[in-house]
Parts: sequence; structure tokens; C-alpha cells
Amino acid sequence: MIAADHPVIAQAIRELHDKRKPVTAYITDQSARERAAYVGADNWKMGRTAAWLIGHMTHGPGRIAVFIGNHRYQCQDVADASFRSYIREHAPHLTIDDSRPTHEKSNEAYRMVKELLTTTDDLAGILIVGGGISRVLRALREGPEDRRKNIRLVCRDIGPETRKGLSEGLITAALCHPLKKTSATLVQTMIETINPGVPGSTIHRTVAFDIVTPENM
Repeated sequence: MIAADHPVIAQAIRELHDKRKPVTAYITDQSARERAAYVGADNWKMGRTAAWLIGHMTHGPGRIAVFIGNHRYQCQDVADASFRSYIREHAPHLTIDDSRPTHEKSNEAYRMVKELLTTTDDLAGILIVGGGISRVLRALREGPEDRRKNIRLVCRDIGPETRKGLSEGLITAALCHPLKKTSATLVQTMIETINPGVPGSTIHRTVAFDIVTPENM
């Protein structure tokens, strides 16, 4: 399952556990201790990697905007926290705005980027830990070229729109799950969870994420 971490979800996991139906959290973890397994990336490392990229590719003071889809997705919240941790430690010249929830709505992401381009003159970076990359790119394309060329954009998905944004130089890097390896690990883990011989502790499988840049697509 891929779901927000919410008490209602946790209760459903407990009920399924009691019926001997194991639940594997995929991409984003769950806090319910009855979950059978988690398969996904190390989101703490993902957030700090995004901060390393933006921190090393910006010069002088500037502002960073963080777009988060939903605060109840652990993968997004952890990446957001670790991103801020790195910037505090290694790039104090950069200022991070409060996270802006898009609720996974592309139009909301578009509106927020347009607003940032209009109301700020020191925007140096954007981190997108949720969805909406297509409309973010659209907003940047509609903005002045001298503004967008100085904005370092890091996102966490890969697809046709992301690849186009990378080729145009609008995206600095995409941090993403390797689809085949992550899927294979998920299937193998689910098989293990239904094996009666598996101990009761939660299985935790971390799959290394890919770093895609304009030069290694």
C-alpha cells in the first residue's frame, strides 16, 4: 500500500494483521507497528542529497521554497526535515521558507510558483518532494529567463515531463526510485511476509535512489 500515515490507516493495518493479512508499506512508511514490511528509499538521505545539490550550486544568500504534497506522507515529511537539517548545518546563507502543501494538485503548484516569481527577487532554489512537477515547469517557462536560470530545482520523480525539464536545464536533478529494482524488492518482500516461517518483526528494505541530471539521462 501507498498511503498517508493516519490513525484510520493504522487501524485498518491492525485489523488486517489480526486476520493474518500482512500489509507492506511501499514508498512511504507507516507508523503502525503491525505493518509487516516497508520497501522504499532512505528519505533522510534523499532530503540531505537534495540540500547538498542546491547548496553547492547556489552562490550567496537566497531563498528556497519547499513544495510538499501532504505532511502525512512520511517519505515527504522526512525528506523535508533532513533537507532543512543539511541547510542549517552547511549552508546557513540560504533561507528556507515554510513548506508549502500542494495537496498533490498540479494547479496549486503552478499557482505557488507564479506567485513566488512575482513576489520575490531572491528565489535561489525549489525542492519538490511531492507531485506537480509538470505545472511547476510550466510556471518557470512562463517566467523571465533571467529569473529561471538562477533557480536550482530538485524533484523526486522521473517521467516524460521530468526528462524534458532536465533536457531544458530547468531541473537540476531528479532523485527517484529505480522502478525495476524497487518493484522486484517489493514483490520479494511481500512473498516473505506471507511465509509462516518469517519472524514477527517488521521487514525493512531500503532501495538506493537514482540521481538523474541533465548529463546522465
